[in-house]
Formats: sequence, structure tokens, C-alpha cells
Amino acid sequence: MTDKGVGCQIGFRIAIEWSAEIQATMTELSQEEASVTARLDVLMASQHAVKHNLSRLDILRANLGTQAVSTRSISKASLAQAAATAKRLSTAVTQLDLEQARVEDTLDVVEQVAELKACVLGVTGSMGAAQDWEAAAGYMHRAYRIPSHIVNGSFAEEIVPTAEVPDPPYVTLAQTAESLCVLFIREFEQAAKESNGCRVTRFFKLFPLIGKSDVGLDVYGRYACQDVAARARSNLNAGTAGSQSTEGFFYAKALTKVFEHVAQIVEHHGGLVALHYGQGRMVRILERLQMEVDVQGGIIIDTWSDERSLERKLTDVKSYAFTFLVQSFLAAPPARTGTPRAGSPTRRDATGDNTAQSEQSIDMKILDALLSEMTVMIARWSLYCRFMALKLKGEPSSRGSEAEVLSSPPLVKDSGLASKIADRLVTPINTMTTFLLRRSVERAFQLDEHPSDLSLNLSRSLLSNPPYISSAVDDAMYIVNQVVERSLATSQRPVISSVVPSVARVLDSDFIGVIQRKMRDESYPKSAVQGARPENTIITFLVLINNLDVAIDYVTRIVRSWVDISPTTGAIRENASVPSRSLDSLLPFGDDASHAKSALNSLQQRFEAKASELINDAICVVFKNIVKPQLRPLLSDAFRDIDHQINEADLDKANGYIINEETDGEGAEAAIQYRFRRGWEGLTEPIKRILTNHNFERLLSNTIFYIADVLEKRIWSYFGRINDLGAVRLERNVASLVNLIIHGGRYGLRDAFMRCTQICLVMNMEEDEWDESRTPASAEVENDGIEWKLDHEERTRARAIMQNRTKNK
Repeated sequence: MTDKGVGCQIGFRIAIEWSAEIQATMTELSQEEASVTARLDVLMASQHAVKHNLSRLDILRANLGTQAVSTRSISKASLAQAAATAKRLSTAVTQLDLEQARVEDTLDVVEQVAELKACVLGVTGSMGAAQDWEAAAGYMHRAYRIPSHIVNGSFAEEIVPTAEVPDPPYVTLAQTAESLCVLFIREFEQAAKESNGCRVTRFFKLFPLIGKSDVGLDVYGRYACQDVAARARSNLNAGTAGSQSTEGFFYAKALTKVFEHVAQIVEHHGGLVALHYGQGRMVRILERLQMEVDVQGGIIIDTWSDERSLERKLTDVKSYAFTFLVQSFLAAPPARTGTPRAGSPTRRDATGDNTAQSEQSIDMKILDALLSEMTVMIARWSLYCRFMALKLKGEPSSRGSEAEVLSSPPLVKDSGLASKIADRLVTPINTMTTFLLRRSVERAFQLDEHPSDLSLNLSRSLLSNPPYISSAVDDAMYIVNQVVERSLATSQRPVISSVVPSVARVLDSDFIGVIQRKMRDESYPKSAVQGARPENTIITFLVLINNLDVAIDYVTRIVRSWVDISPTTGAIRENASVPSRSLDSLLPFGDDASHAKSALNSLQQRFEAKASELINDAICVVFKNIVKPQLRPLLSDAFRDIDHQINEADLDKANGYIINEETDGEGAEAAIQYRFRRGWEGLTEPIKRILTNHNFERLLSNTIFYIADVLEKRIWSYFGRINDLGAVRLERNVASLVNLIIHGGRYGLRDAFMRCTQICLVMNMEEDEWDESRTPASAEVENDGIEWKLDHEERTRARAIMQNRTKNK
């Protein structure tokens, strides 16, 4: 085909396409034209109705125009006069109200000026021959309630002055107030010197009436401070003049009396101040009182510090060498033959001359009494701080929310006495308490005594009562309880934050450290040699393990007695023992209570973790060196001469045999049970009656897991040497041994023998049961609920232990 023909064909196609598009466009236009025509027809049809409505509107407009003209005519003719009359009446009423208000204001001014004149004349007359100070103060109080612009106004200046009182009223009032203030101050001070409480109260109430509240508060604050100082000096001089200052708690009582005196003043006069001076005005007096408390409390603490030689005692405490504890952690000296006599040079050299000299320079009884006195002083300061916080902030809505609302007031927290207490009491008590605890632990181990009647021989009875521990545990834990109790009794977070962690450190490093060293160097139970067992060494080692277990129980009870107690109230006793007080009531400020609970819980957890770790290590030593070497011979002796390829006659004989523990008897099963019981009880009972229950359970757990492993290996060793009746006997023997082993222990220990019992179970299964257990659905858990400890290969191996299996058992 030529190019011309191709071009014609393309042009023909384009023409066809355009023709189709044009035709479609024409169709759309025709439809739109028809739609527009229809709408126009509708509009033309409604044109007549529109014209009719427009005509009606024109008629209505004409009628409304006529009515509007008539209305305007009526308004101009009738209502204009009434409106003018109403306006005149409104203006007249407003003017009358204004004049009435002015008259009332004038009458008020006249009345107030008359009241002012009466007050001026009354106060002048009361200060004359009558000298009625209450009436004069009352007139002044009435005058001060009159507005100042009236008092200072020209009208009052013209009306109030008289021949007797010619000065303007404001001058008269000011001069009278000053005169009365000077008079009241003089009378107040005279009453204070005479210790006339009624007159003191009388004139104290008059200051706010004459507008001198600040002066009255200052005068009363000075009077209260003088009373506090005089009482404090009297109490202190009464003791220092004689021998009372050397007695315990004298200075603590003196400081307590200062705090109690201030509390009495605040309690007795707080209501009076609030009534006559207003709420919140007691703060001014509290500030003055706190300054005096700082002075008197500082004098008492300084005198106490010098009297008790605090600095020298701190120096002695810090220089103490703890020779016994240090030597306890050193390498053990070479063993000497024989026991040196008491007081020999060998014993003296073991402790050293420095220890004796230090013990002579530090009297523990004096130090303990000093710490008790310091504890009481700090506790009283804490109570005083709580009292001041309540008074400065107001009583809480309920005692249960006291810990939430109280915060330490800056007036007390930043006072001079707070700084002195922190320097002279808190810091020394932290240092001395740590020393007291360490020295007590050291002394407890120096005087340590073990029970003397303990024996591994079951034929010998034990006269002591369990738990069998040495005396060091009771001695050390008594001091721990006392130290914790004292630190909490102070109600001071800095003391608790220092002492409680120090208790944890001393218990970890010294108490547990000494026991660990004794276990390692003095009583480590070595394996028996040639059948001999070092009985004394074993007993000492077991007692040391008991020491740790009982110490954990002691510490737990000490901590729980404080952490778990419900909030109650009670007074702090002078021996610092306050078991009835909860931490929330002892520590009411901020989060101090939760901080103390956290410190106590940390003490318990830290000590329990380290002591338990040492107990577990010691139990492993007992098991490894004492128990374990005898377990394999024990099982071997129990299964000695036992044949597991038996006939039905032998099995019936074994079933009908009754165990006789006095003889080794006849019959295989009875022999196994008897021999094993005899060996097992001979091995465990001597240890069980010495160890605590917790420690024996730990040892029993280690022993059972090992003996279960040994028993399992023995069962596997019967491969090919057991028939179907022998498998029944073996299963019974294993069950009886398991019952003997876990007798008196926890039932959960039976799980250690699950592999052994399941091996015997697989050996004695019927063929249909065995086939069912091999299905995939029974790979881990049997249909009857058995949780398999053996995997599939081990069960197959256990099934193959018994050869020549009878088809119909």
C-alpha cells in the first residue's frame, strides 16, 4: 500500500471519531435545552399568582401608612404631657434621696464625733483620780474604731476640745496612748517582779486595746524569756552545787525542764494571745522564746560536755585498736601442744597489752550510761521540735495525717541550739554507738562459751535446751537491739541514717567475720581418717552454723518489731526503750519514717544475705566432709547380697516378713530397710539433734539430691541383671528407702527421687501402658497426669533394663 492510501485511511478514521464526538455533544445540548425550556414553562405558569400577591401587598401598605399617621397624632396629643410629669417626679425623688443620704452621713459624723468626745473625756477621767485602767483602755479601744478621717477632721477639732482637754482629739489620743503604754509597761514589770500572775495577765490584755499589740508581745516575750532563764539557772545550779550532776540523766532532765517550761508557757498563754491579740500573733513570742532556749540549752549542753569529758572520751573511742577483732582476721598462729593455763604469758600475748590498757581507759558502763543520757536529750529535743511545728503550723486534722502535714519549722531547724545538738550530741552519739556495738561484739566473742554437754553419741542425753548456740549470739544481738532501739528513740533522721548502716557493717564485718574465721581456722571439720571422727570439731562447727541461723532470726525479729508495728502513741522512757511507738509516730517529719523503714529493711536483707551465704557454704562443708563419704557405703551395705532375679516363692517370703530392728533378720526387703535405717539414722540423727531445723533442712536437701543421684546410678547398674519379679522388689525397696529418707522432712523433698521412681515405674509397666506412653501426645505428660522427669530415650533405656520380660505379667 502506498503512502497516499495510508494517509487517506488515517484521515477517514479521524473523521469517524470526530463525527461520533459531535453527535454525543449534540445529544447533551438537546437534553439541556429541554430542561431549561421546562423550567421556563413552570415560571410562566406561576406569573399570575405572583402578580396577585404584589397587588395585595400594595393595598396593605396603604392601610399601614394611615394607621401610622393616626398613632403619631395620639402620641403628641396624650402621652407627651405624661412623660414630662414622670421626668419631673423622677428628678425630685433622686434629689430627695441625695438629701436624705447627706443627712444620714451628717448624723453619723455627729454621732461618731459625739462618741469620740465621750471617749476622750472618758479616758481622761479614768486616768485621773479613778485610775481605772481597764476603763481607760476600753475608751481608747472605742476611739480607735472611729474612722481616722473623722478623728483628724476639722469638725471634730472644733467640737471635741473642752476646757479640761483643749488639744485636738488625735493629739489627745496619741498622748494618752503613749502615757498608758508607759504605765502598763511599768505595772507589768512590777507584777512580773512580784510573780503576780493575775496582774501580769491583767495588764497584758490591755496593750492591744490601746493599739500597742507589738509592745505588749515584746514585753510578754521578755518576761517569758526571763522566767525561762531563771528556771533553767535554778535547775542547773541546784545540781552543780551538789553531787547530782554526776548522777545519770541530770543534764537530760535539766534540758527537758527547759523544753517543758516553754511548752507550758505556750499552752497556757497561747489561747490568751489568740483571744486578745489575734490568730498567728503567738509567733512573735515563740521567736523570743526560741532565742532564750538556744542560750539556756547551749549552756546545759556545754556544761554537760565538760562534766562528762566528752572530748576525751571521743578521743579514746577513736583511738581504740580492736586488737582481738584484728587478730581474729589474721592468719591463725602455729598450733601449740597443750592448753596454756589461765593468766599464762601465752594467753596474755594472744590479746596483747594494748587491749588491757584500752579496756582500762574506756569503761563500757560509763559509756553506755553516757549514750543513754545523750539519747534522752536528743529525744526530748525531737519532741520539742514536733511541739513547735504543731504550734507554728496548727493542729493537724487527725493524728493519722500528722506525718503528711508536719515539716520541720525554720525557727527550730535553723536555731543555734539545733546546730549545737548536731555538733555536741548527734555526731558523738553516732561515733560512740558504733564503737559500743563493735566493742560489745568483740567482748562477746572474747567471753564466748559453747554448750558443754553436746555430743554426737545418741546414747548421751543433752541437758541444754535448743537451739544450741554459743553465748556470743545472745550477747551481741542484745546490744544490736539496744543500739537500734536507741537510734530510733532519738527520732532524728541523721542518727538513724548513721547508726543503722553502721550496725549492718559491724554485723557483716565483725560478727559474721569472726564466725567465718572460727569456721575456717579453728573448727573446720576434715574428712574422717581411719574411721575416726573429730567429734569436738564437728560439734563446734555445727554450733557456729546455728549461731548464724539464730542471728538471722534475731535480726529479723528486731527489724519486724519496728517496721510492722501499727501506729500507736506512748511516752519515751529514759532508758530509750519505746516498743509501743511506731516509726510513723516517732518520725513525723516528711519522709523520715519511710527512710527509717528502708534503712531497717536494708539492714535485715544485707545481714540475711551474707549470713545465709556463709550458712550454705558451711552446710556444703558438713555434707562434703561428714555426710557424703558415708552415703555410698551406706547404700552399698543396704543392698548387700540382694538378688533381683528371684522367683515367686522368694517374693512371697519377702512380702510376709515383718521387720525386726533388733536383728538383721531374714528376707531381702526387710534386710534392706533395716540396714539402711540403721545407717541413715546413725548418720543423720546426731547432726539433726544439734542443728536448728532450718540448717538441718538445708543439709537434708543437699544430702537427698546426692543420695538420689547415687540411688539412680545403682538402679541403672542393674541393667540385664533383673527379672520381672526383681523389678517389683526393686520398686518396693526404692519406695521404702525414699520414705525413710524424707521421714520428718518436707514432703517436697520427695521430688528429688522422681527419676528413680519413674525408672522403676517404666520397668514395671504393662505392655499396653508402655505402648501408650510412647505416643507423641504422651511425650512430656502422661494421660493420667504423670509429669515425666525422664526424656524419651531415658524411658526407653529404663524399659530395657529388665531382660526376658514376661509377656503376661
